[in-house]
Amino acid sequence: MVFKSLVALVSLVAFVHAAPAAVTCPGGQTTAHAACCPLFALREDLLANLFENVCSEDVHESLRLTFHDAIAFSPALAAQGKPSGGGADGSQIIFPDIEPNFHANLGISDSVDALTPFLSSHPGITAGDLIQFAAAVGITRCPGAPRLNFLLGRPNATAPAPDGLIPEPQDPLDMIFARMEDGGKFSPPEVVALLASHTIARSDHVDPTIQAVPFDSTPFTFDTQIFLEVLLKGVGFPGTSGNQGEVLSPLPIGSGENVGEMRLQSDFAIARDSRTACVWQAFINQQAAMSEAFKLVMLKLSVIGQDVSKLIDCSDVIPTPLPATKGATFPATKTIADVEQACHALPFPKLATDPGATETIIPHCPPGLPNCDDF
Repeated sequence: MVFKSLVALVSLVAFVHAAPAAVTCPGGQTTAHAACCPLFALREDLLANLFENVCSEDVHESLRLTFHDAIAFSPALAAQGKPSGGGADGSQIIFPDIEPNFHANLGISDSVDALTPFLSSHPGITAGDLIQFAAAVGITRCPGAPRLNFLLGRPNATAPAPDGLIPEPQDPLDMIFARMEDGGKFSPPEVVALLASHTIARSDHVDPTIQAVPFDSTPFTFDTQIFLEVLLKGVGFPGTSGNQGEVLSPLPIGSGENVGEMRLQSDFAIARDSRTACVWQAFINQQAAMSEAFKLVMLKLSVIGQDVSKLIDCSDVIPTPLPATKGATFPATKTIADVEQACHALPFPKLATDPGATETIIPHCPPGLPNCDDF
């Protein structure tokens, strides 16, 4: 079993699924607890007025915010009597002039600013709950995403997290893995599962000359392409070279606002490291396994720094996600000959190649939205 480390989450998952649906809300919805009822209105507000019911840039950014808010937590610093962060406590929103200004949080103010108005329009929600709930709701619009758990009841942050607790793509792997162990007791295989988020991620700041740069060729689908494409040989950069935290991309060609693919140094290294290479490769074209692993590690991330016994399971408020649309394939012009295989304990999956005589051009806009200037 490739993902043995997730066994430790069994007790947490059992807690989350303990309560049966038993309450009918004023709006007619059914949920496990009366405290969850106000979330239905927030859910519909987010879907309609922030995410526009598509796998939008706001979905990408909201998911990024869950990680940056939660992982800024350090028991090691707390043991030294130093400021150590509160984990998934909403401190990014509560202290918008402090944490979003840290270098590792470049661009995070976009999602902070987008979510903040929902605190006043839905006054029963705390900042920490809003961050985790928004992402869980948003990614359901990305085909293939799991239905994440959501626990309600995080108290608001009382202090900002200190700088230096967010891993950056240029950091050495030992530093990244040590930070993830300290911040959330994440093992290296669990870090790989968290990086499934990069299948819908895009960058605005690694290369300041280009915006909304995807990390795989299907940025509006929660699929396993990221695990395949990070293993392909790099041939160029989508913008300028020499940017900190960026390495050669397998799909650098763009056309206008449809920019090429970016590859992060940390993704490249984790995909090829002996501690993680086989877990990385094992997710290729294994949609169900990848999706379930991501769901489990996101539950773990979402309660960092929290007393789970005081939280209420409102997972049944999260919408049913859109189904996956297709399996992993080599982008046009790419084949097994382009793979830099780092795991030799497992056979590399047999995949088809997308049709086309030229390199894949990655769309800037989600399907069905030909004009998306806000994305």
